[in-house]
Amino acid sequence: MVMQTAVLHGIRDVRLESRAIPVPAAHEVLVKIARVGVCGSDVHYYTDMHIGQYVVNAPMILGHESAGVVAAVGSSVKHLQVGDRVSLEPGVCCRTCYHCKRGRYNLCPNIVFMATPPVDGAFAEYVAWAEDFVFKIPDHVSLEAAALLEPLSVAVWAVQRSGIGMGASIAIFGGGAIGCTVVQAAKAAGATTIIVVDLEPFRLEFAKEFGATHTINAREGNVLEQIRAITTPLNGLTGSSAGVDAAFETAGALITCRQTIEAVHSGGVAVLVGLPPDPMVSLDIVAAASREVDIRGQFRYANCYPAALALLSSGKVNLDKMITKRYALSEAGAALEFADTQKKQSLKVMIEV
Repeated sequence: MVMQTAVLHGIRDVRLESRAIPVPAAHEVLVKIARVGVCGSDVHYYTDMHIGQYVVNAPMILGHESAGVVAAVGSSVKHLQVGDRVSLEPGVCCRTCYHCKRGRYNLCPNIVFMATPPVDGAFAEYVAWAEDFVFKIPDHVSLEAAALLEPLSVAVWAVQRSGIGMGASIAIFGGGAIGCTVVQAAKAAGATTIIVVDLEPFRLEFAKEFGATHTINAREGNVLEQIRAITTPLNGLTGSSAGVDAAFETAGALITCRQTIEAVHSGGVAVLVGLPPDPMVSLDIVAAASREVDIRGQFRYANCYPAALALLSSGKVNLDKMITKRYALSEAGAALEFADTQKKQSLKVMIEV
């Protein structure tokens, strides 16, 4: 039995290929994939064949934001059955190392993560995956929204890392899919002043619809001055000491890394969610240290799918509305090209398998 897959062979070279349908191991389920979101990391591999130390050296299937229907189960599977509608958490950890045992399995040195070299992803008709990283979804949740539990989990982890709570003020640099999910997760956590900064009016409008209280076009005026003007009445701080309680970098740009740290008030928290193209970033560390700004990195997420699913199921977040373009699996190359070149009119591209 064979299935269709979309395989990355080189820069901007995606080919439709037939591969054998995988057979699930004892603790795995075979999922017939229905929907796969196109992530920024997929686009990076498509355009550059690498992200930092992760290099594509052999043909690889992209895609890690996925959902579908269980088609078969392994002999030891207990909690899922054929016909269940599910979302797949794309990283399977070793479960035995120091990081796994303390609950930070996203830092597991032996993690197997979809569409991260050399592991194949979900641009395929079927995927065999570990049962404990497959989550059953309720009937009222669409498979498209279920696929986007992955970026929502990134947002949930970012908000947890920030430590914000009721009444918090935040700034989000980048109004793309991750930025818009952080808006929704932060609002659910109690943030009441939510500022989104982006270059594109298209994305800023989406941010407003998802709950941003203020939007700033980075092309219009001094971003930091505008953030301080918004937050000064909230906390009584003025000048360079003013700012938000927490800021999130989701754009993966050099300038926004700096602005994220500068946008928080003294004692605030800066969360680095995005990955800039150049790992060496020049920062004013003296200012950050003297103002006691907490700079917190983020790498994926841990134990966030249940919370993300609860938010989605309860209606606290809207993921269906984020999808702005759809393509068939056979059009995966075109989907990646669109996501790369049409950022002014695209928030989330979805593959319909």
